[in-house]
Parts: sequence; structure tokens; C-alpha cells
Amino acid sequence: QVQLVESGGGLVRAGESLRLSCAASGRTFSAYDMGWFRQAPGKEREYVAFITRSGGYTHYADSVKGRFTISRDNAKNTVYLQMNSLKPEDTAVYYCAAKFGGSVWSMPGEYNYWGQGTQVTVSS
Repeated sequence: QVQLVESGGGLVRAGESLRLSCAASGRTFSAYDMGWFRQAPGKEREYVAFITRSGGYTHYADSVKGRFTISRDNAKNTVYLQMNSLKPEDTAVYYCAAKFGGSVWSMPGEYNYWGQGTQVTVSS
């Protein structure tokens, strides 16, 4: 089992920044690839970003590329999502997720564990 707890969400204005954190406990954090997803009201859960277990490779959805940065600190069992130049369309509940193995990272069904989510609201 891996328990994930997100934090750092809030209400910001367009153009501002937020940093989300996801703290993991349980089994060895460094054994898991990690992803961030988001879900807006009435929409499906959407892939945002991915990082391998070592942190050596990252990938982003086109909608956030150049604005968001995913990183991790395996010593602190934490993965981060730095979000800059936020837009109203970034408003959603943001979830972190952990997966063990596999080569697909953009599909929610590939992930084994999920956090409870943190709300991000961007006003125009």
C-alpha cells in the first residue's frame, strides 16, 4: 500500500503560481513512477504530468508544457507540481498518483494508488 496526500491548492489569479506537493507513505516511494492528473467539474480526469521513479525523465500534457514542472525528492517521499502562469482553464481538483512499472503514463487506469485531491481555482 502507498498512501498519498496532496497539499498546496488554493485560489489564485490568472498569471500567478502555485506549488502542489504530494507526500507518500507506506511502501518504498522510490519504486514508483508518479503522475499528476486533474479533473474539472463535469469533465473526465485529465493527465497533466509524469515523472519516473528516479526523476530522470518527465513528460507533460501539451496544455501545461512550458508552464508546469514536475519534480520529486525521494529522500522526502514527495512529488511536486510547480504551476506557473496559471490560467482559468487550469481550475480543477488536482490528484497525484503512483504506478509500479508499465510503459503507459497518461492513462488513469495505469496507476495503482491515488491521493484525495487538492482544489486549484484560478480567477480571471
